[in-house]
Amino acid sequence: MLFRSYRWIPPALTLLVAAACGGQTVPSSAGAGLQSSSTPRVNVRAADTTPILKKLTKDVVIGSTVDSKNGDKGPGAISIVPGKQRLKEGDLVVCNFENAAGKVGAGTTIEILAPQQGSSPTRFTQSDSIEGCDADALARPNFLWAGGQTSGEVVRFSSSGKVLKVYKGSPVDVPLSDVNAGAAQEFAPNYIFVGATSSGGIVSISTGFYGDGIATQVADGFAVGDGSGYKLGPTGLQYDRSIDTLYIVDGATNTIVAFSHASDLVEQDEITVKPGGKTFECKQPKVTCARLVYDGSKLDAPMASALLPNGNLIVANTKGTANTLVELTPQGQVLDSKVVDSSKTQGVFGLVAAGTNDDNTVLFFTDVNSNDVHELEQ
Repeated sequence: MLFRSYRWIPPALTLLVAAACGGQTVPSSAGAGLQSSSTPRVNVRAADTTPILKKLTKDVVIGSTVDSKNGDKGPGAISIVPGKQRLKEGDLVVCNFENAAGKVGAGTTIEILAPQQGSSPTRFTQSDSIEGCDADALARPNFLWAGGQTSGEVVRFSSSGKVLKVYKGSPVDVPLSDVNAGAAQEFAPNYIFVGATSSGGIVSISTGFYGDGIATQVADGFAVGDGSGYKLGPTGLQYDRSIDTLYIVDGATNTIVAFSHASDLVEQDEITVKPGGKTFECKQPKVTCARLVYDGSKLDAPMASALLPNGNLIVANTKGTANTLVELTPQGQVLDSKVVDSSKTQGVFGLVAAGTNDDNTVLFFTDVNSNDVHELEQ
């Protein structure tokens, strides 16, 4: 299954379920439920209970992410170049979190790798504005966004790696795991969502053909904590464009939360996560709100996540049995788990999936213990 390009194609909307708003509690296995006039309809895909992780039996090393010029390493965030970009479609974009000496939070480079075994990294950019690079996402038209945990900045780069705009200061603080919420129609705004892992907020930055908007903290209240040189909090952001849903992983509470109609989030603190991370208050509950996808023992300080083509999620734990991947349906049913690095040291901080169906799904992950990108194949 090597030597090919990947493209993610979202399936159609399939199911509506109830959400948790105004302090209501939703069980971990939230599925389809009764609707009331005070409860918004939330789009959720039908559950695909085929364990994709069980199919991914082959582990292939794509290549090292060590920067050829300054030796930066410690790969974290990873994304795939989509179509209609000047960068090559299907290539992998990876942040380096460490410098050559192994100092965590000191990496300042982004690398490009072809999705093929034995690939060598090509530097996309180096910038002190992304020191502690831990987030990257691509958005129309031909922009790459990245965040630095140490610098506390979110940066928009051109397709040639030039800094175009820097976001720094409130509400952007200790950014981690940004994701592009692509517009459903041409010329409509895109949104870059960023987890603020100091304040526990979710920041939305509008962007599109007509320039960038301001950064707005659209949600607050996520729990935050400290890992070994990294932050726990609202991370692992994934956006399902087909149902306009944003998924957030919180390693401080071992929860996964979904925001419905994410592109409609425009107000300050429109969604508030209540203590414990399981219930929510929403200013506009008939427009957008939150629901609990999962909380439970299978999660142990997760950070990275990936959205599979069938709508399922895979998250990566960083504690307990470190480097364990857990697969769940959008309704919160745990399907499978897999250890991808037997080391007791946390290694997996970036995940991204590609494919169009259950039979051709692949999963890329970064491993800071080896400074490599791997691909799990069928």
